[in-house]
Amino acid sequence: MSDSNAHKRLDAKHERNREQRIEGIKRWVEYIRSEPPEKWGSQQNAIVNGQLDAAQSLQTSAAHQQRVADVARDILAVREKSDDDRE
Repeated sequence: MSDSNAHKRLDAKHERNREQRIEGIKRWVEYIRSEPPEKWGSQQNAIVNGQLDAAQSLQTSAAHQQRVADVARDILAVREKSDDDRE
């Protein structure tokens, strides 16, 4: 087996994984559009908190932890704006 074959298989696997992630995101978007925030908000919080806990347990760099915190803050800001727009 040549390295190029292994590389092609790995690229194909990465592409399948990417497509699965995109499909999962699309399903989540459909769900949050069809359900009130009261139903899915706690689920989203659990996911984000789990990711933050996992990142902290990996002893990531302070810079990476700051990026994660910044993204979480941005998500909350968008959510709050969306809530304000609905009122």
